[in-house]
This record gives sequence, structure tokens and C-alpha cells, in this order.
Amino acid sequence: MAQQTIVDAAMLGLLEGLTEFIPVSSTGHILLAGHFLGFESTGKAFEVLIQLGAILAILTVYFSRLLQILRDLPSDPRTRRFVLGILIAFLPAAVIGASAHGFIKTVLFETPMLICVMLIIGGVILLWVDRWAIEPRHTEVMDYPIGLCFKIGLFQCLAMIPGTSRSGATIVGALLLGADKRSAAEFSFFLAMPTMAGAFAYDLYKNRDILSASDLPIIAVGFVLAFVMAVIVVRYLLDYVSRHGYSLFGWWRLVVGSVGLIALLIWG
Repeated sequence: MAQQTIVDAAMLGLLEGLTEFIPVSSTGHILLAGHFLGFESTGKAFEVLIQLGAILAILTVYFSRLLQILRDLPSDPRTRRFVLGILIAFLPAAVIGASAHGFIKTVLFETPMLICVMLIIGGVILLWVDRWAIEPRHTEVMDYPIGLCFKIGLFQCLAMIPGTSRSGATIVGALLLGADKRSAAEFSFFLAMPTMAGAFAYDLYKNRDILSASDLPIIAVGFVLAFVMAVIVVRYLLDYVSRHGYSLFGWWRLVVGSVGLIALLIWG
């Protein structure tokens, strides 16, 4: 295994942890960075499997909250409705992700130009929504109606296109449907748990015959660094968006998408 490959995996792991829970598209960033670094993973599995680090990060940060939810689940109707809402929001992406897995991995993941365009479009939408003066009707994530959860889940399906952003799609959907900025981000955290865990398990299953022992060190490096960086991001993101909104991430997307587009046009 080349030393440079380990370095690349470390860089991509840090990038995954940094971008997974902010609305800038972690997959888009990793695929673009991998394209320009010349990084090739077996079956494009690395880009999905290192998300386990981000999943464990959010489980770590939210451990006490999740434990309380599990304790309250048998007896508290509010908690049962919340968990049901998360599962219902997860279902559309689960169905589409499983049925379109081959197309997503072999076509969409292999189209860096599309990723750049989606980063730019998503940046414009995020800036517009962030500045749109709408009075929030939903401010507590535990009280989101079931119908609202399902609609947010439909928005999440847009993230099947790399460069869109899973968190970005759910946050924008929640904001458009009347959620405030903090609870929209928090709902995207909770929805990430089944969505990312499902994507990890399904991708591992689909690639079980082509992954080998030589792939494990690269995936492990990416996983560990994604975990460390994601813990930092999750700890501070809610307070940041409560104070400053999402405009920073909209501009971030515009810059990365534009630079990537120019680089592709010049160097391919």
C-alpha cells in the first residue's frame, strides 16, 4: 500500500468529518477531492464506509439524549411519536437508495461536473432560504408532526445526487416547511443516524465480494479521522446556526463548486 494513499485517506477522512453534518455535501467534497488527488477506492466503498466514523461521532455526542429516549420510549407517547417520525422520514431515502444504488455509484458518483453544478445550485438555494423571512411554526424537534417528518424525508431523497448534501436537503426542507434553524439542524442529526447506518450496511453488503484485507487500513484511517472531526463539528454546529444561520455554508458551496468547475474545465 502506498504511503501517499494513507495520506490521501487521512485527508479525506478529515474532510468527511468536517462536512458530513453541515449542509455542504460531504460526499460531493470527498468525490471531488478524490478525483483531483487521483484517489480510487474499491467499488467507491471508502466514500460510504468512512461515514461510520461520523455515525459514531453523533452517537457519542448524543449518547445521554439517546439513552433518555430509549428509557422513555415504552411509556412516553411524545417520545414514541418522535421515534416514529424519524423512521418515517428515513423510509423514502431507504427505498430509493436501495433501488437506485447501482446507478448512483456507477453514474452519479463518477460525474464530478454534476457535483460542482449541484454545489453551486444548492449554495444559491441555501442563501435564499436562510434570508427568507418566515415565522417558524416548529421549534422543538421532539414535537415535529409525523406529516412534517415524512415531507422532510422526501427532501432528503434529493441527496441521492452527490453535491446536493443530505443535511442540506433535510435542513432546507425543514426550513421551507416552517421549522426554525436550530431544530432543522437537530432533526438532520437524528435522521442521519438511520440513513447513514443503512447506507453503510447496504454498501458493505453490496461490496462484500470485492473488498479485501488491503482495503481495511485505508478505510480505518478515514474512519478514525472522520470520527474525531465530526465530534468537534456536532458539538458546536447547533449553537453556530442559532446565532449566524446558514449563509456561511451557502457561500462555501458556491466557492467550492465554482473552483471545482474551473479546475475541471482546465485540467479535467
